[in-house]
Amino acid sequence: MIIIHDIFICKPGNASKLAKLFKEVMSGQKEFVNIMTDMSGQYNKVVCVTQFESLTAFDQSWEKMKEETEENKKMAEKMKGYHELYLTGSREIYKTW
Repeated sequence: MIIIHDIFICKPGNASKLAKLFKEVMSGQKEFVNIMTDMSGQYNKVVCVTQFESLTAFDQSWEKMKEETEENKKMAEKMKGYHELYLTGSREIYKTW
């Protein structure tokens, strides 16, 4: 099992906006685990947690997102402008034992 943390450091005042947006867009995806916001540590942090059976499954999910489906078009429209909400981001990939 692979667990992915997509980490975003938001502009001040935008962490809750980004978290709500991700929750809305990702809630129907089977890989979605949860959205977390900071309670200590670096301020304005949002972490999207997903899980996959393997790195291959993770890679295949990216390929699926590139397909011109109606669902993907709707998601892209909802996500339009989300880059304006954060300053930087990173990804952590963990293998569970």
